[in-house]
Amino acid sequence: MKILVTGANGLLGQKLARLLDEDPEIELVATARKPLGYALQNGVYAKMDIENKEDIVSAFFEHKPEVVIHAAAMTQVDDCEVQREQCWTANVTSVELLAEACQWYNTHLIYVSTDFIFDGSHGPLDENEKPAPVNYYGESKLAAEKVVQASSLTWSILRTVLVYGVTPDMSRSNIVLWVKNSLEQGKPIKVVNDQWRTPTLAEDLAMGCYLAAKKNAKGIFNISGKDFMSPYDIAIKTAEYFKLDKSLITATDSDTFKQTARRPLTTGFVIEKARKELGYEPRSFEEGLKIMSEQL
Repeated sequence: MKILVTGANGLLGQKLARLLDEDPEIELVATARKPLGYALQNGVYAKMDIENKEDIVSAFFEHKPEVVIHAAAMTQVDDCEVQREQCWTANVTSVELLAEACQWYNTHLIYVSTDFIFDGSHGPLDENEKPAPVNYYGESKLAAEKVVQASSLTWSILRTVLVYGVTPDMSRSNIVLWVKNSLEQGKPIKVVNDQWRTPTLAEDLAMGCYLAAKKNAKGIFNISGKDFMSPYDIAIKTAEYFKLDKSLITATDSDTFKQTARRPLTTGFVIEKARKELGYEPRSFEEGLKIMSEQL
């Protein structure tokens, strides 16, 4: 099976490329705008800017992938709110271009989406929940889901939540690394305690993508962690695990923590469908911290 991965230099992209590269039954084509920051044992790198139609056409013509896992996106929520045209191009136009290319080669498209397509009024959520985004990032990701669903392709949409993990070059930050680094420097931090998520280890999300590809899964699947936690809970558990001073952590609420884009208060996912149909089983948050600590 030949699988093309977009965004192979990102946190998910790196974990996914390494996982696929280990499977002798998979021919991996890892794509990114710039050369990979790591070595592949069996797979190949192809330069591909997801916003450039010529790049996409060239990569598809040369490699003719059977599956595309679209892991690239503009994910900085506040930047998306301000830089709307750039966000739309990165998150929606790119999917239109990829879907068109997939149609030429009868390629199965796996699209990685987000809990931010929901309004945050309640959770955890299952796959049948009605989307209603409260920020532009969520709007762009929902629009891309609709592009996928309206296509004549075979497709999977994998929705995820608050991804955390470590890359070898430490180029990608996330809530766990931010908390750890802040406390190590003795910096007091304020963390919201009125938002709720099911934080997802990057390795688990990569495994969800891998399983969807191997099983030729079709439809929408929630792929996240299994622990329902607030960012404040995440910060406290991170401090405890790494034996850092948790007295530096102060709980606050979303009203006093001003950000450019609104965040949904409560999301998190029910993952029973992925468990039953894909065999997906994520680690606990503590197990995720252990994996991160071994990589640091």
